[in-house]
Amino acid sequence: MRRKWIIAVGIAIGALVAGAAATAAGAHGWVTDPPSRQAQCAAGATSFDCGSITYEPQSVEAPKGSMKCSGGNAEYAILDDASKPWPRTKVDSTATLTWNITARHSTSSWEYFVDGVPFKVFDGGNRQPEATVKHTLSNLPAGDHTILARWNVADTVNAFYNCMDVTVGTGGPTNPDPDPTPTPNPGTCTAPAWSDSGIYLGGAQVSEAGHTWKASWWTTGEKPGTTGEWGVWKDLGAC
Repeated sequence: MRRKWIIAVGIAIGALVAGAAATAAGAHGWVTDPPSRQAQCAAGATSFDCGSITYEPQSVEAPKGSMKCSGGNAEYAILDDASKPWPRTKVDSTATLTWNITARHSTSSWEYFVDGVPFKVFDGGNRQPEATVKHTLSNLPAGDHTILARWNVADTVNAFYNCMDVTVGTGGPTNPDPDPTPTPNPGTCTAPAWSDSGIYLGGAQVSEAGHTWKASWWTTGEKPGTTGEWGVWKDLGAC
């Protein structure tokens, strides 16, 4: 009886320890804004299957010092595949990044790299962070970039890794597969207004009824929008 009791207690303790370890392993943190690659996977925003990272975006943990989006963790190697059409997020040259922390590990530092180049370091003070952590990056270069974020834990050899694909200011599309026929946005016409007494050579542009028009050949007195599909005026779209 005593032997059975000892075995039962041992099994119970083992189960508790295993459960605690599983909980600790599954709860850490990830960048949610702008959404990191693992956040995009978790949200179902990618056009491809991300694998297991879809269900645990907080768990990209690996030894410190890696420059990979996965940190070198083979289970999440898909995060390193730059050939995938990762969605891009448009940001300004000053952008605030938000971490969702599910296990508040004491932190030595937070590091940020833009296209592999060191950009900014925030001191963690070897303290526990809040459940939500925000860092502002200023003077980001214009264009399409990948930002690598490393959260360095103070009391272990590991860090947590996130990559964000962004377009700073003007640059590439937010969606890797954009609509080839986007709806024009109305605005202010910059071409001179059409005049019925004007004389226009081929290539001249005018504005009329909120659209910009281009003359295909010499013309006068022919109002844009009235000459038909094969007429002198070609509609370049809304201003």
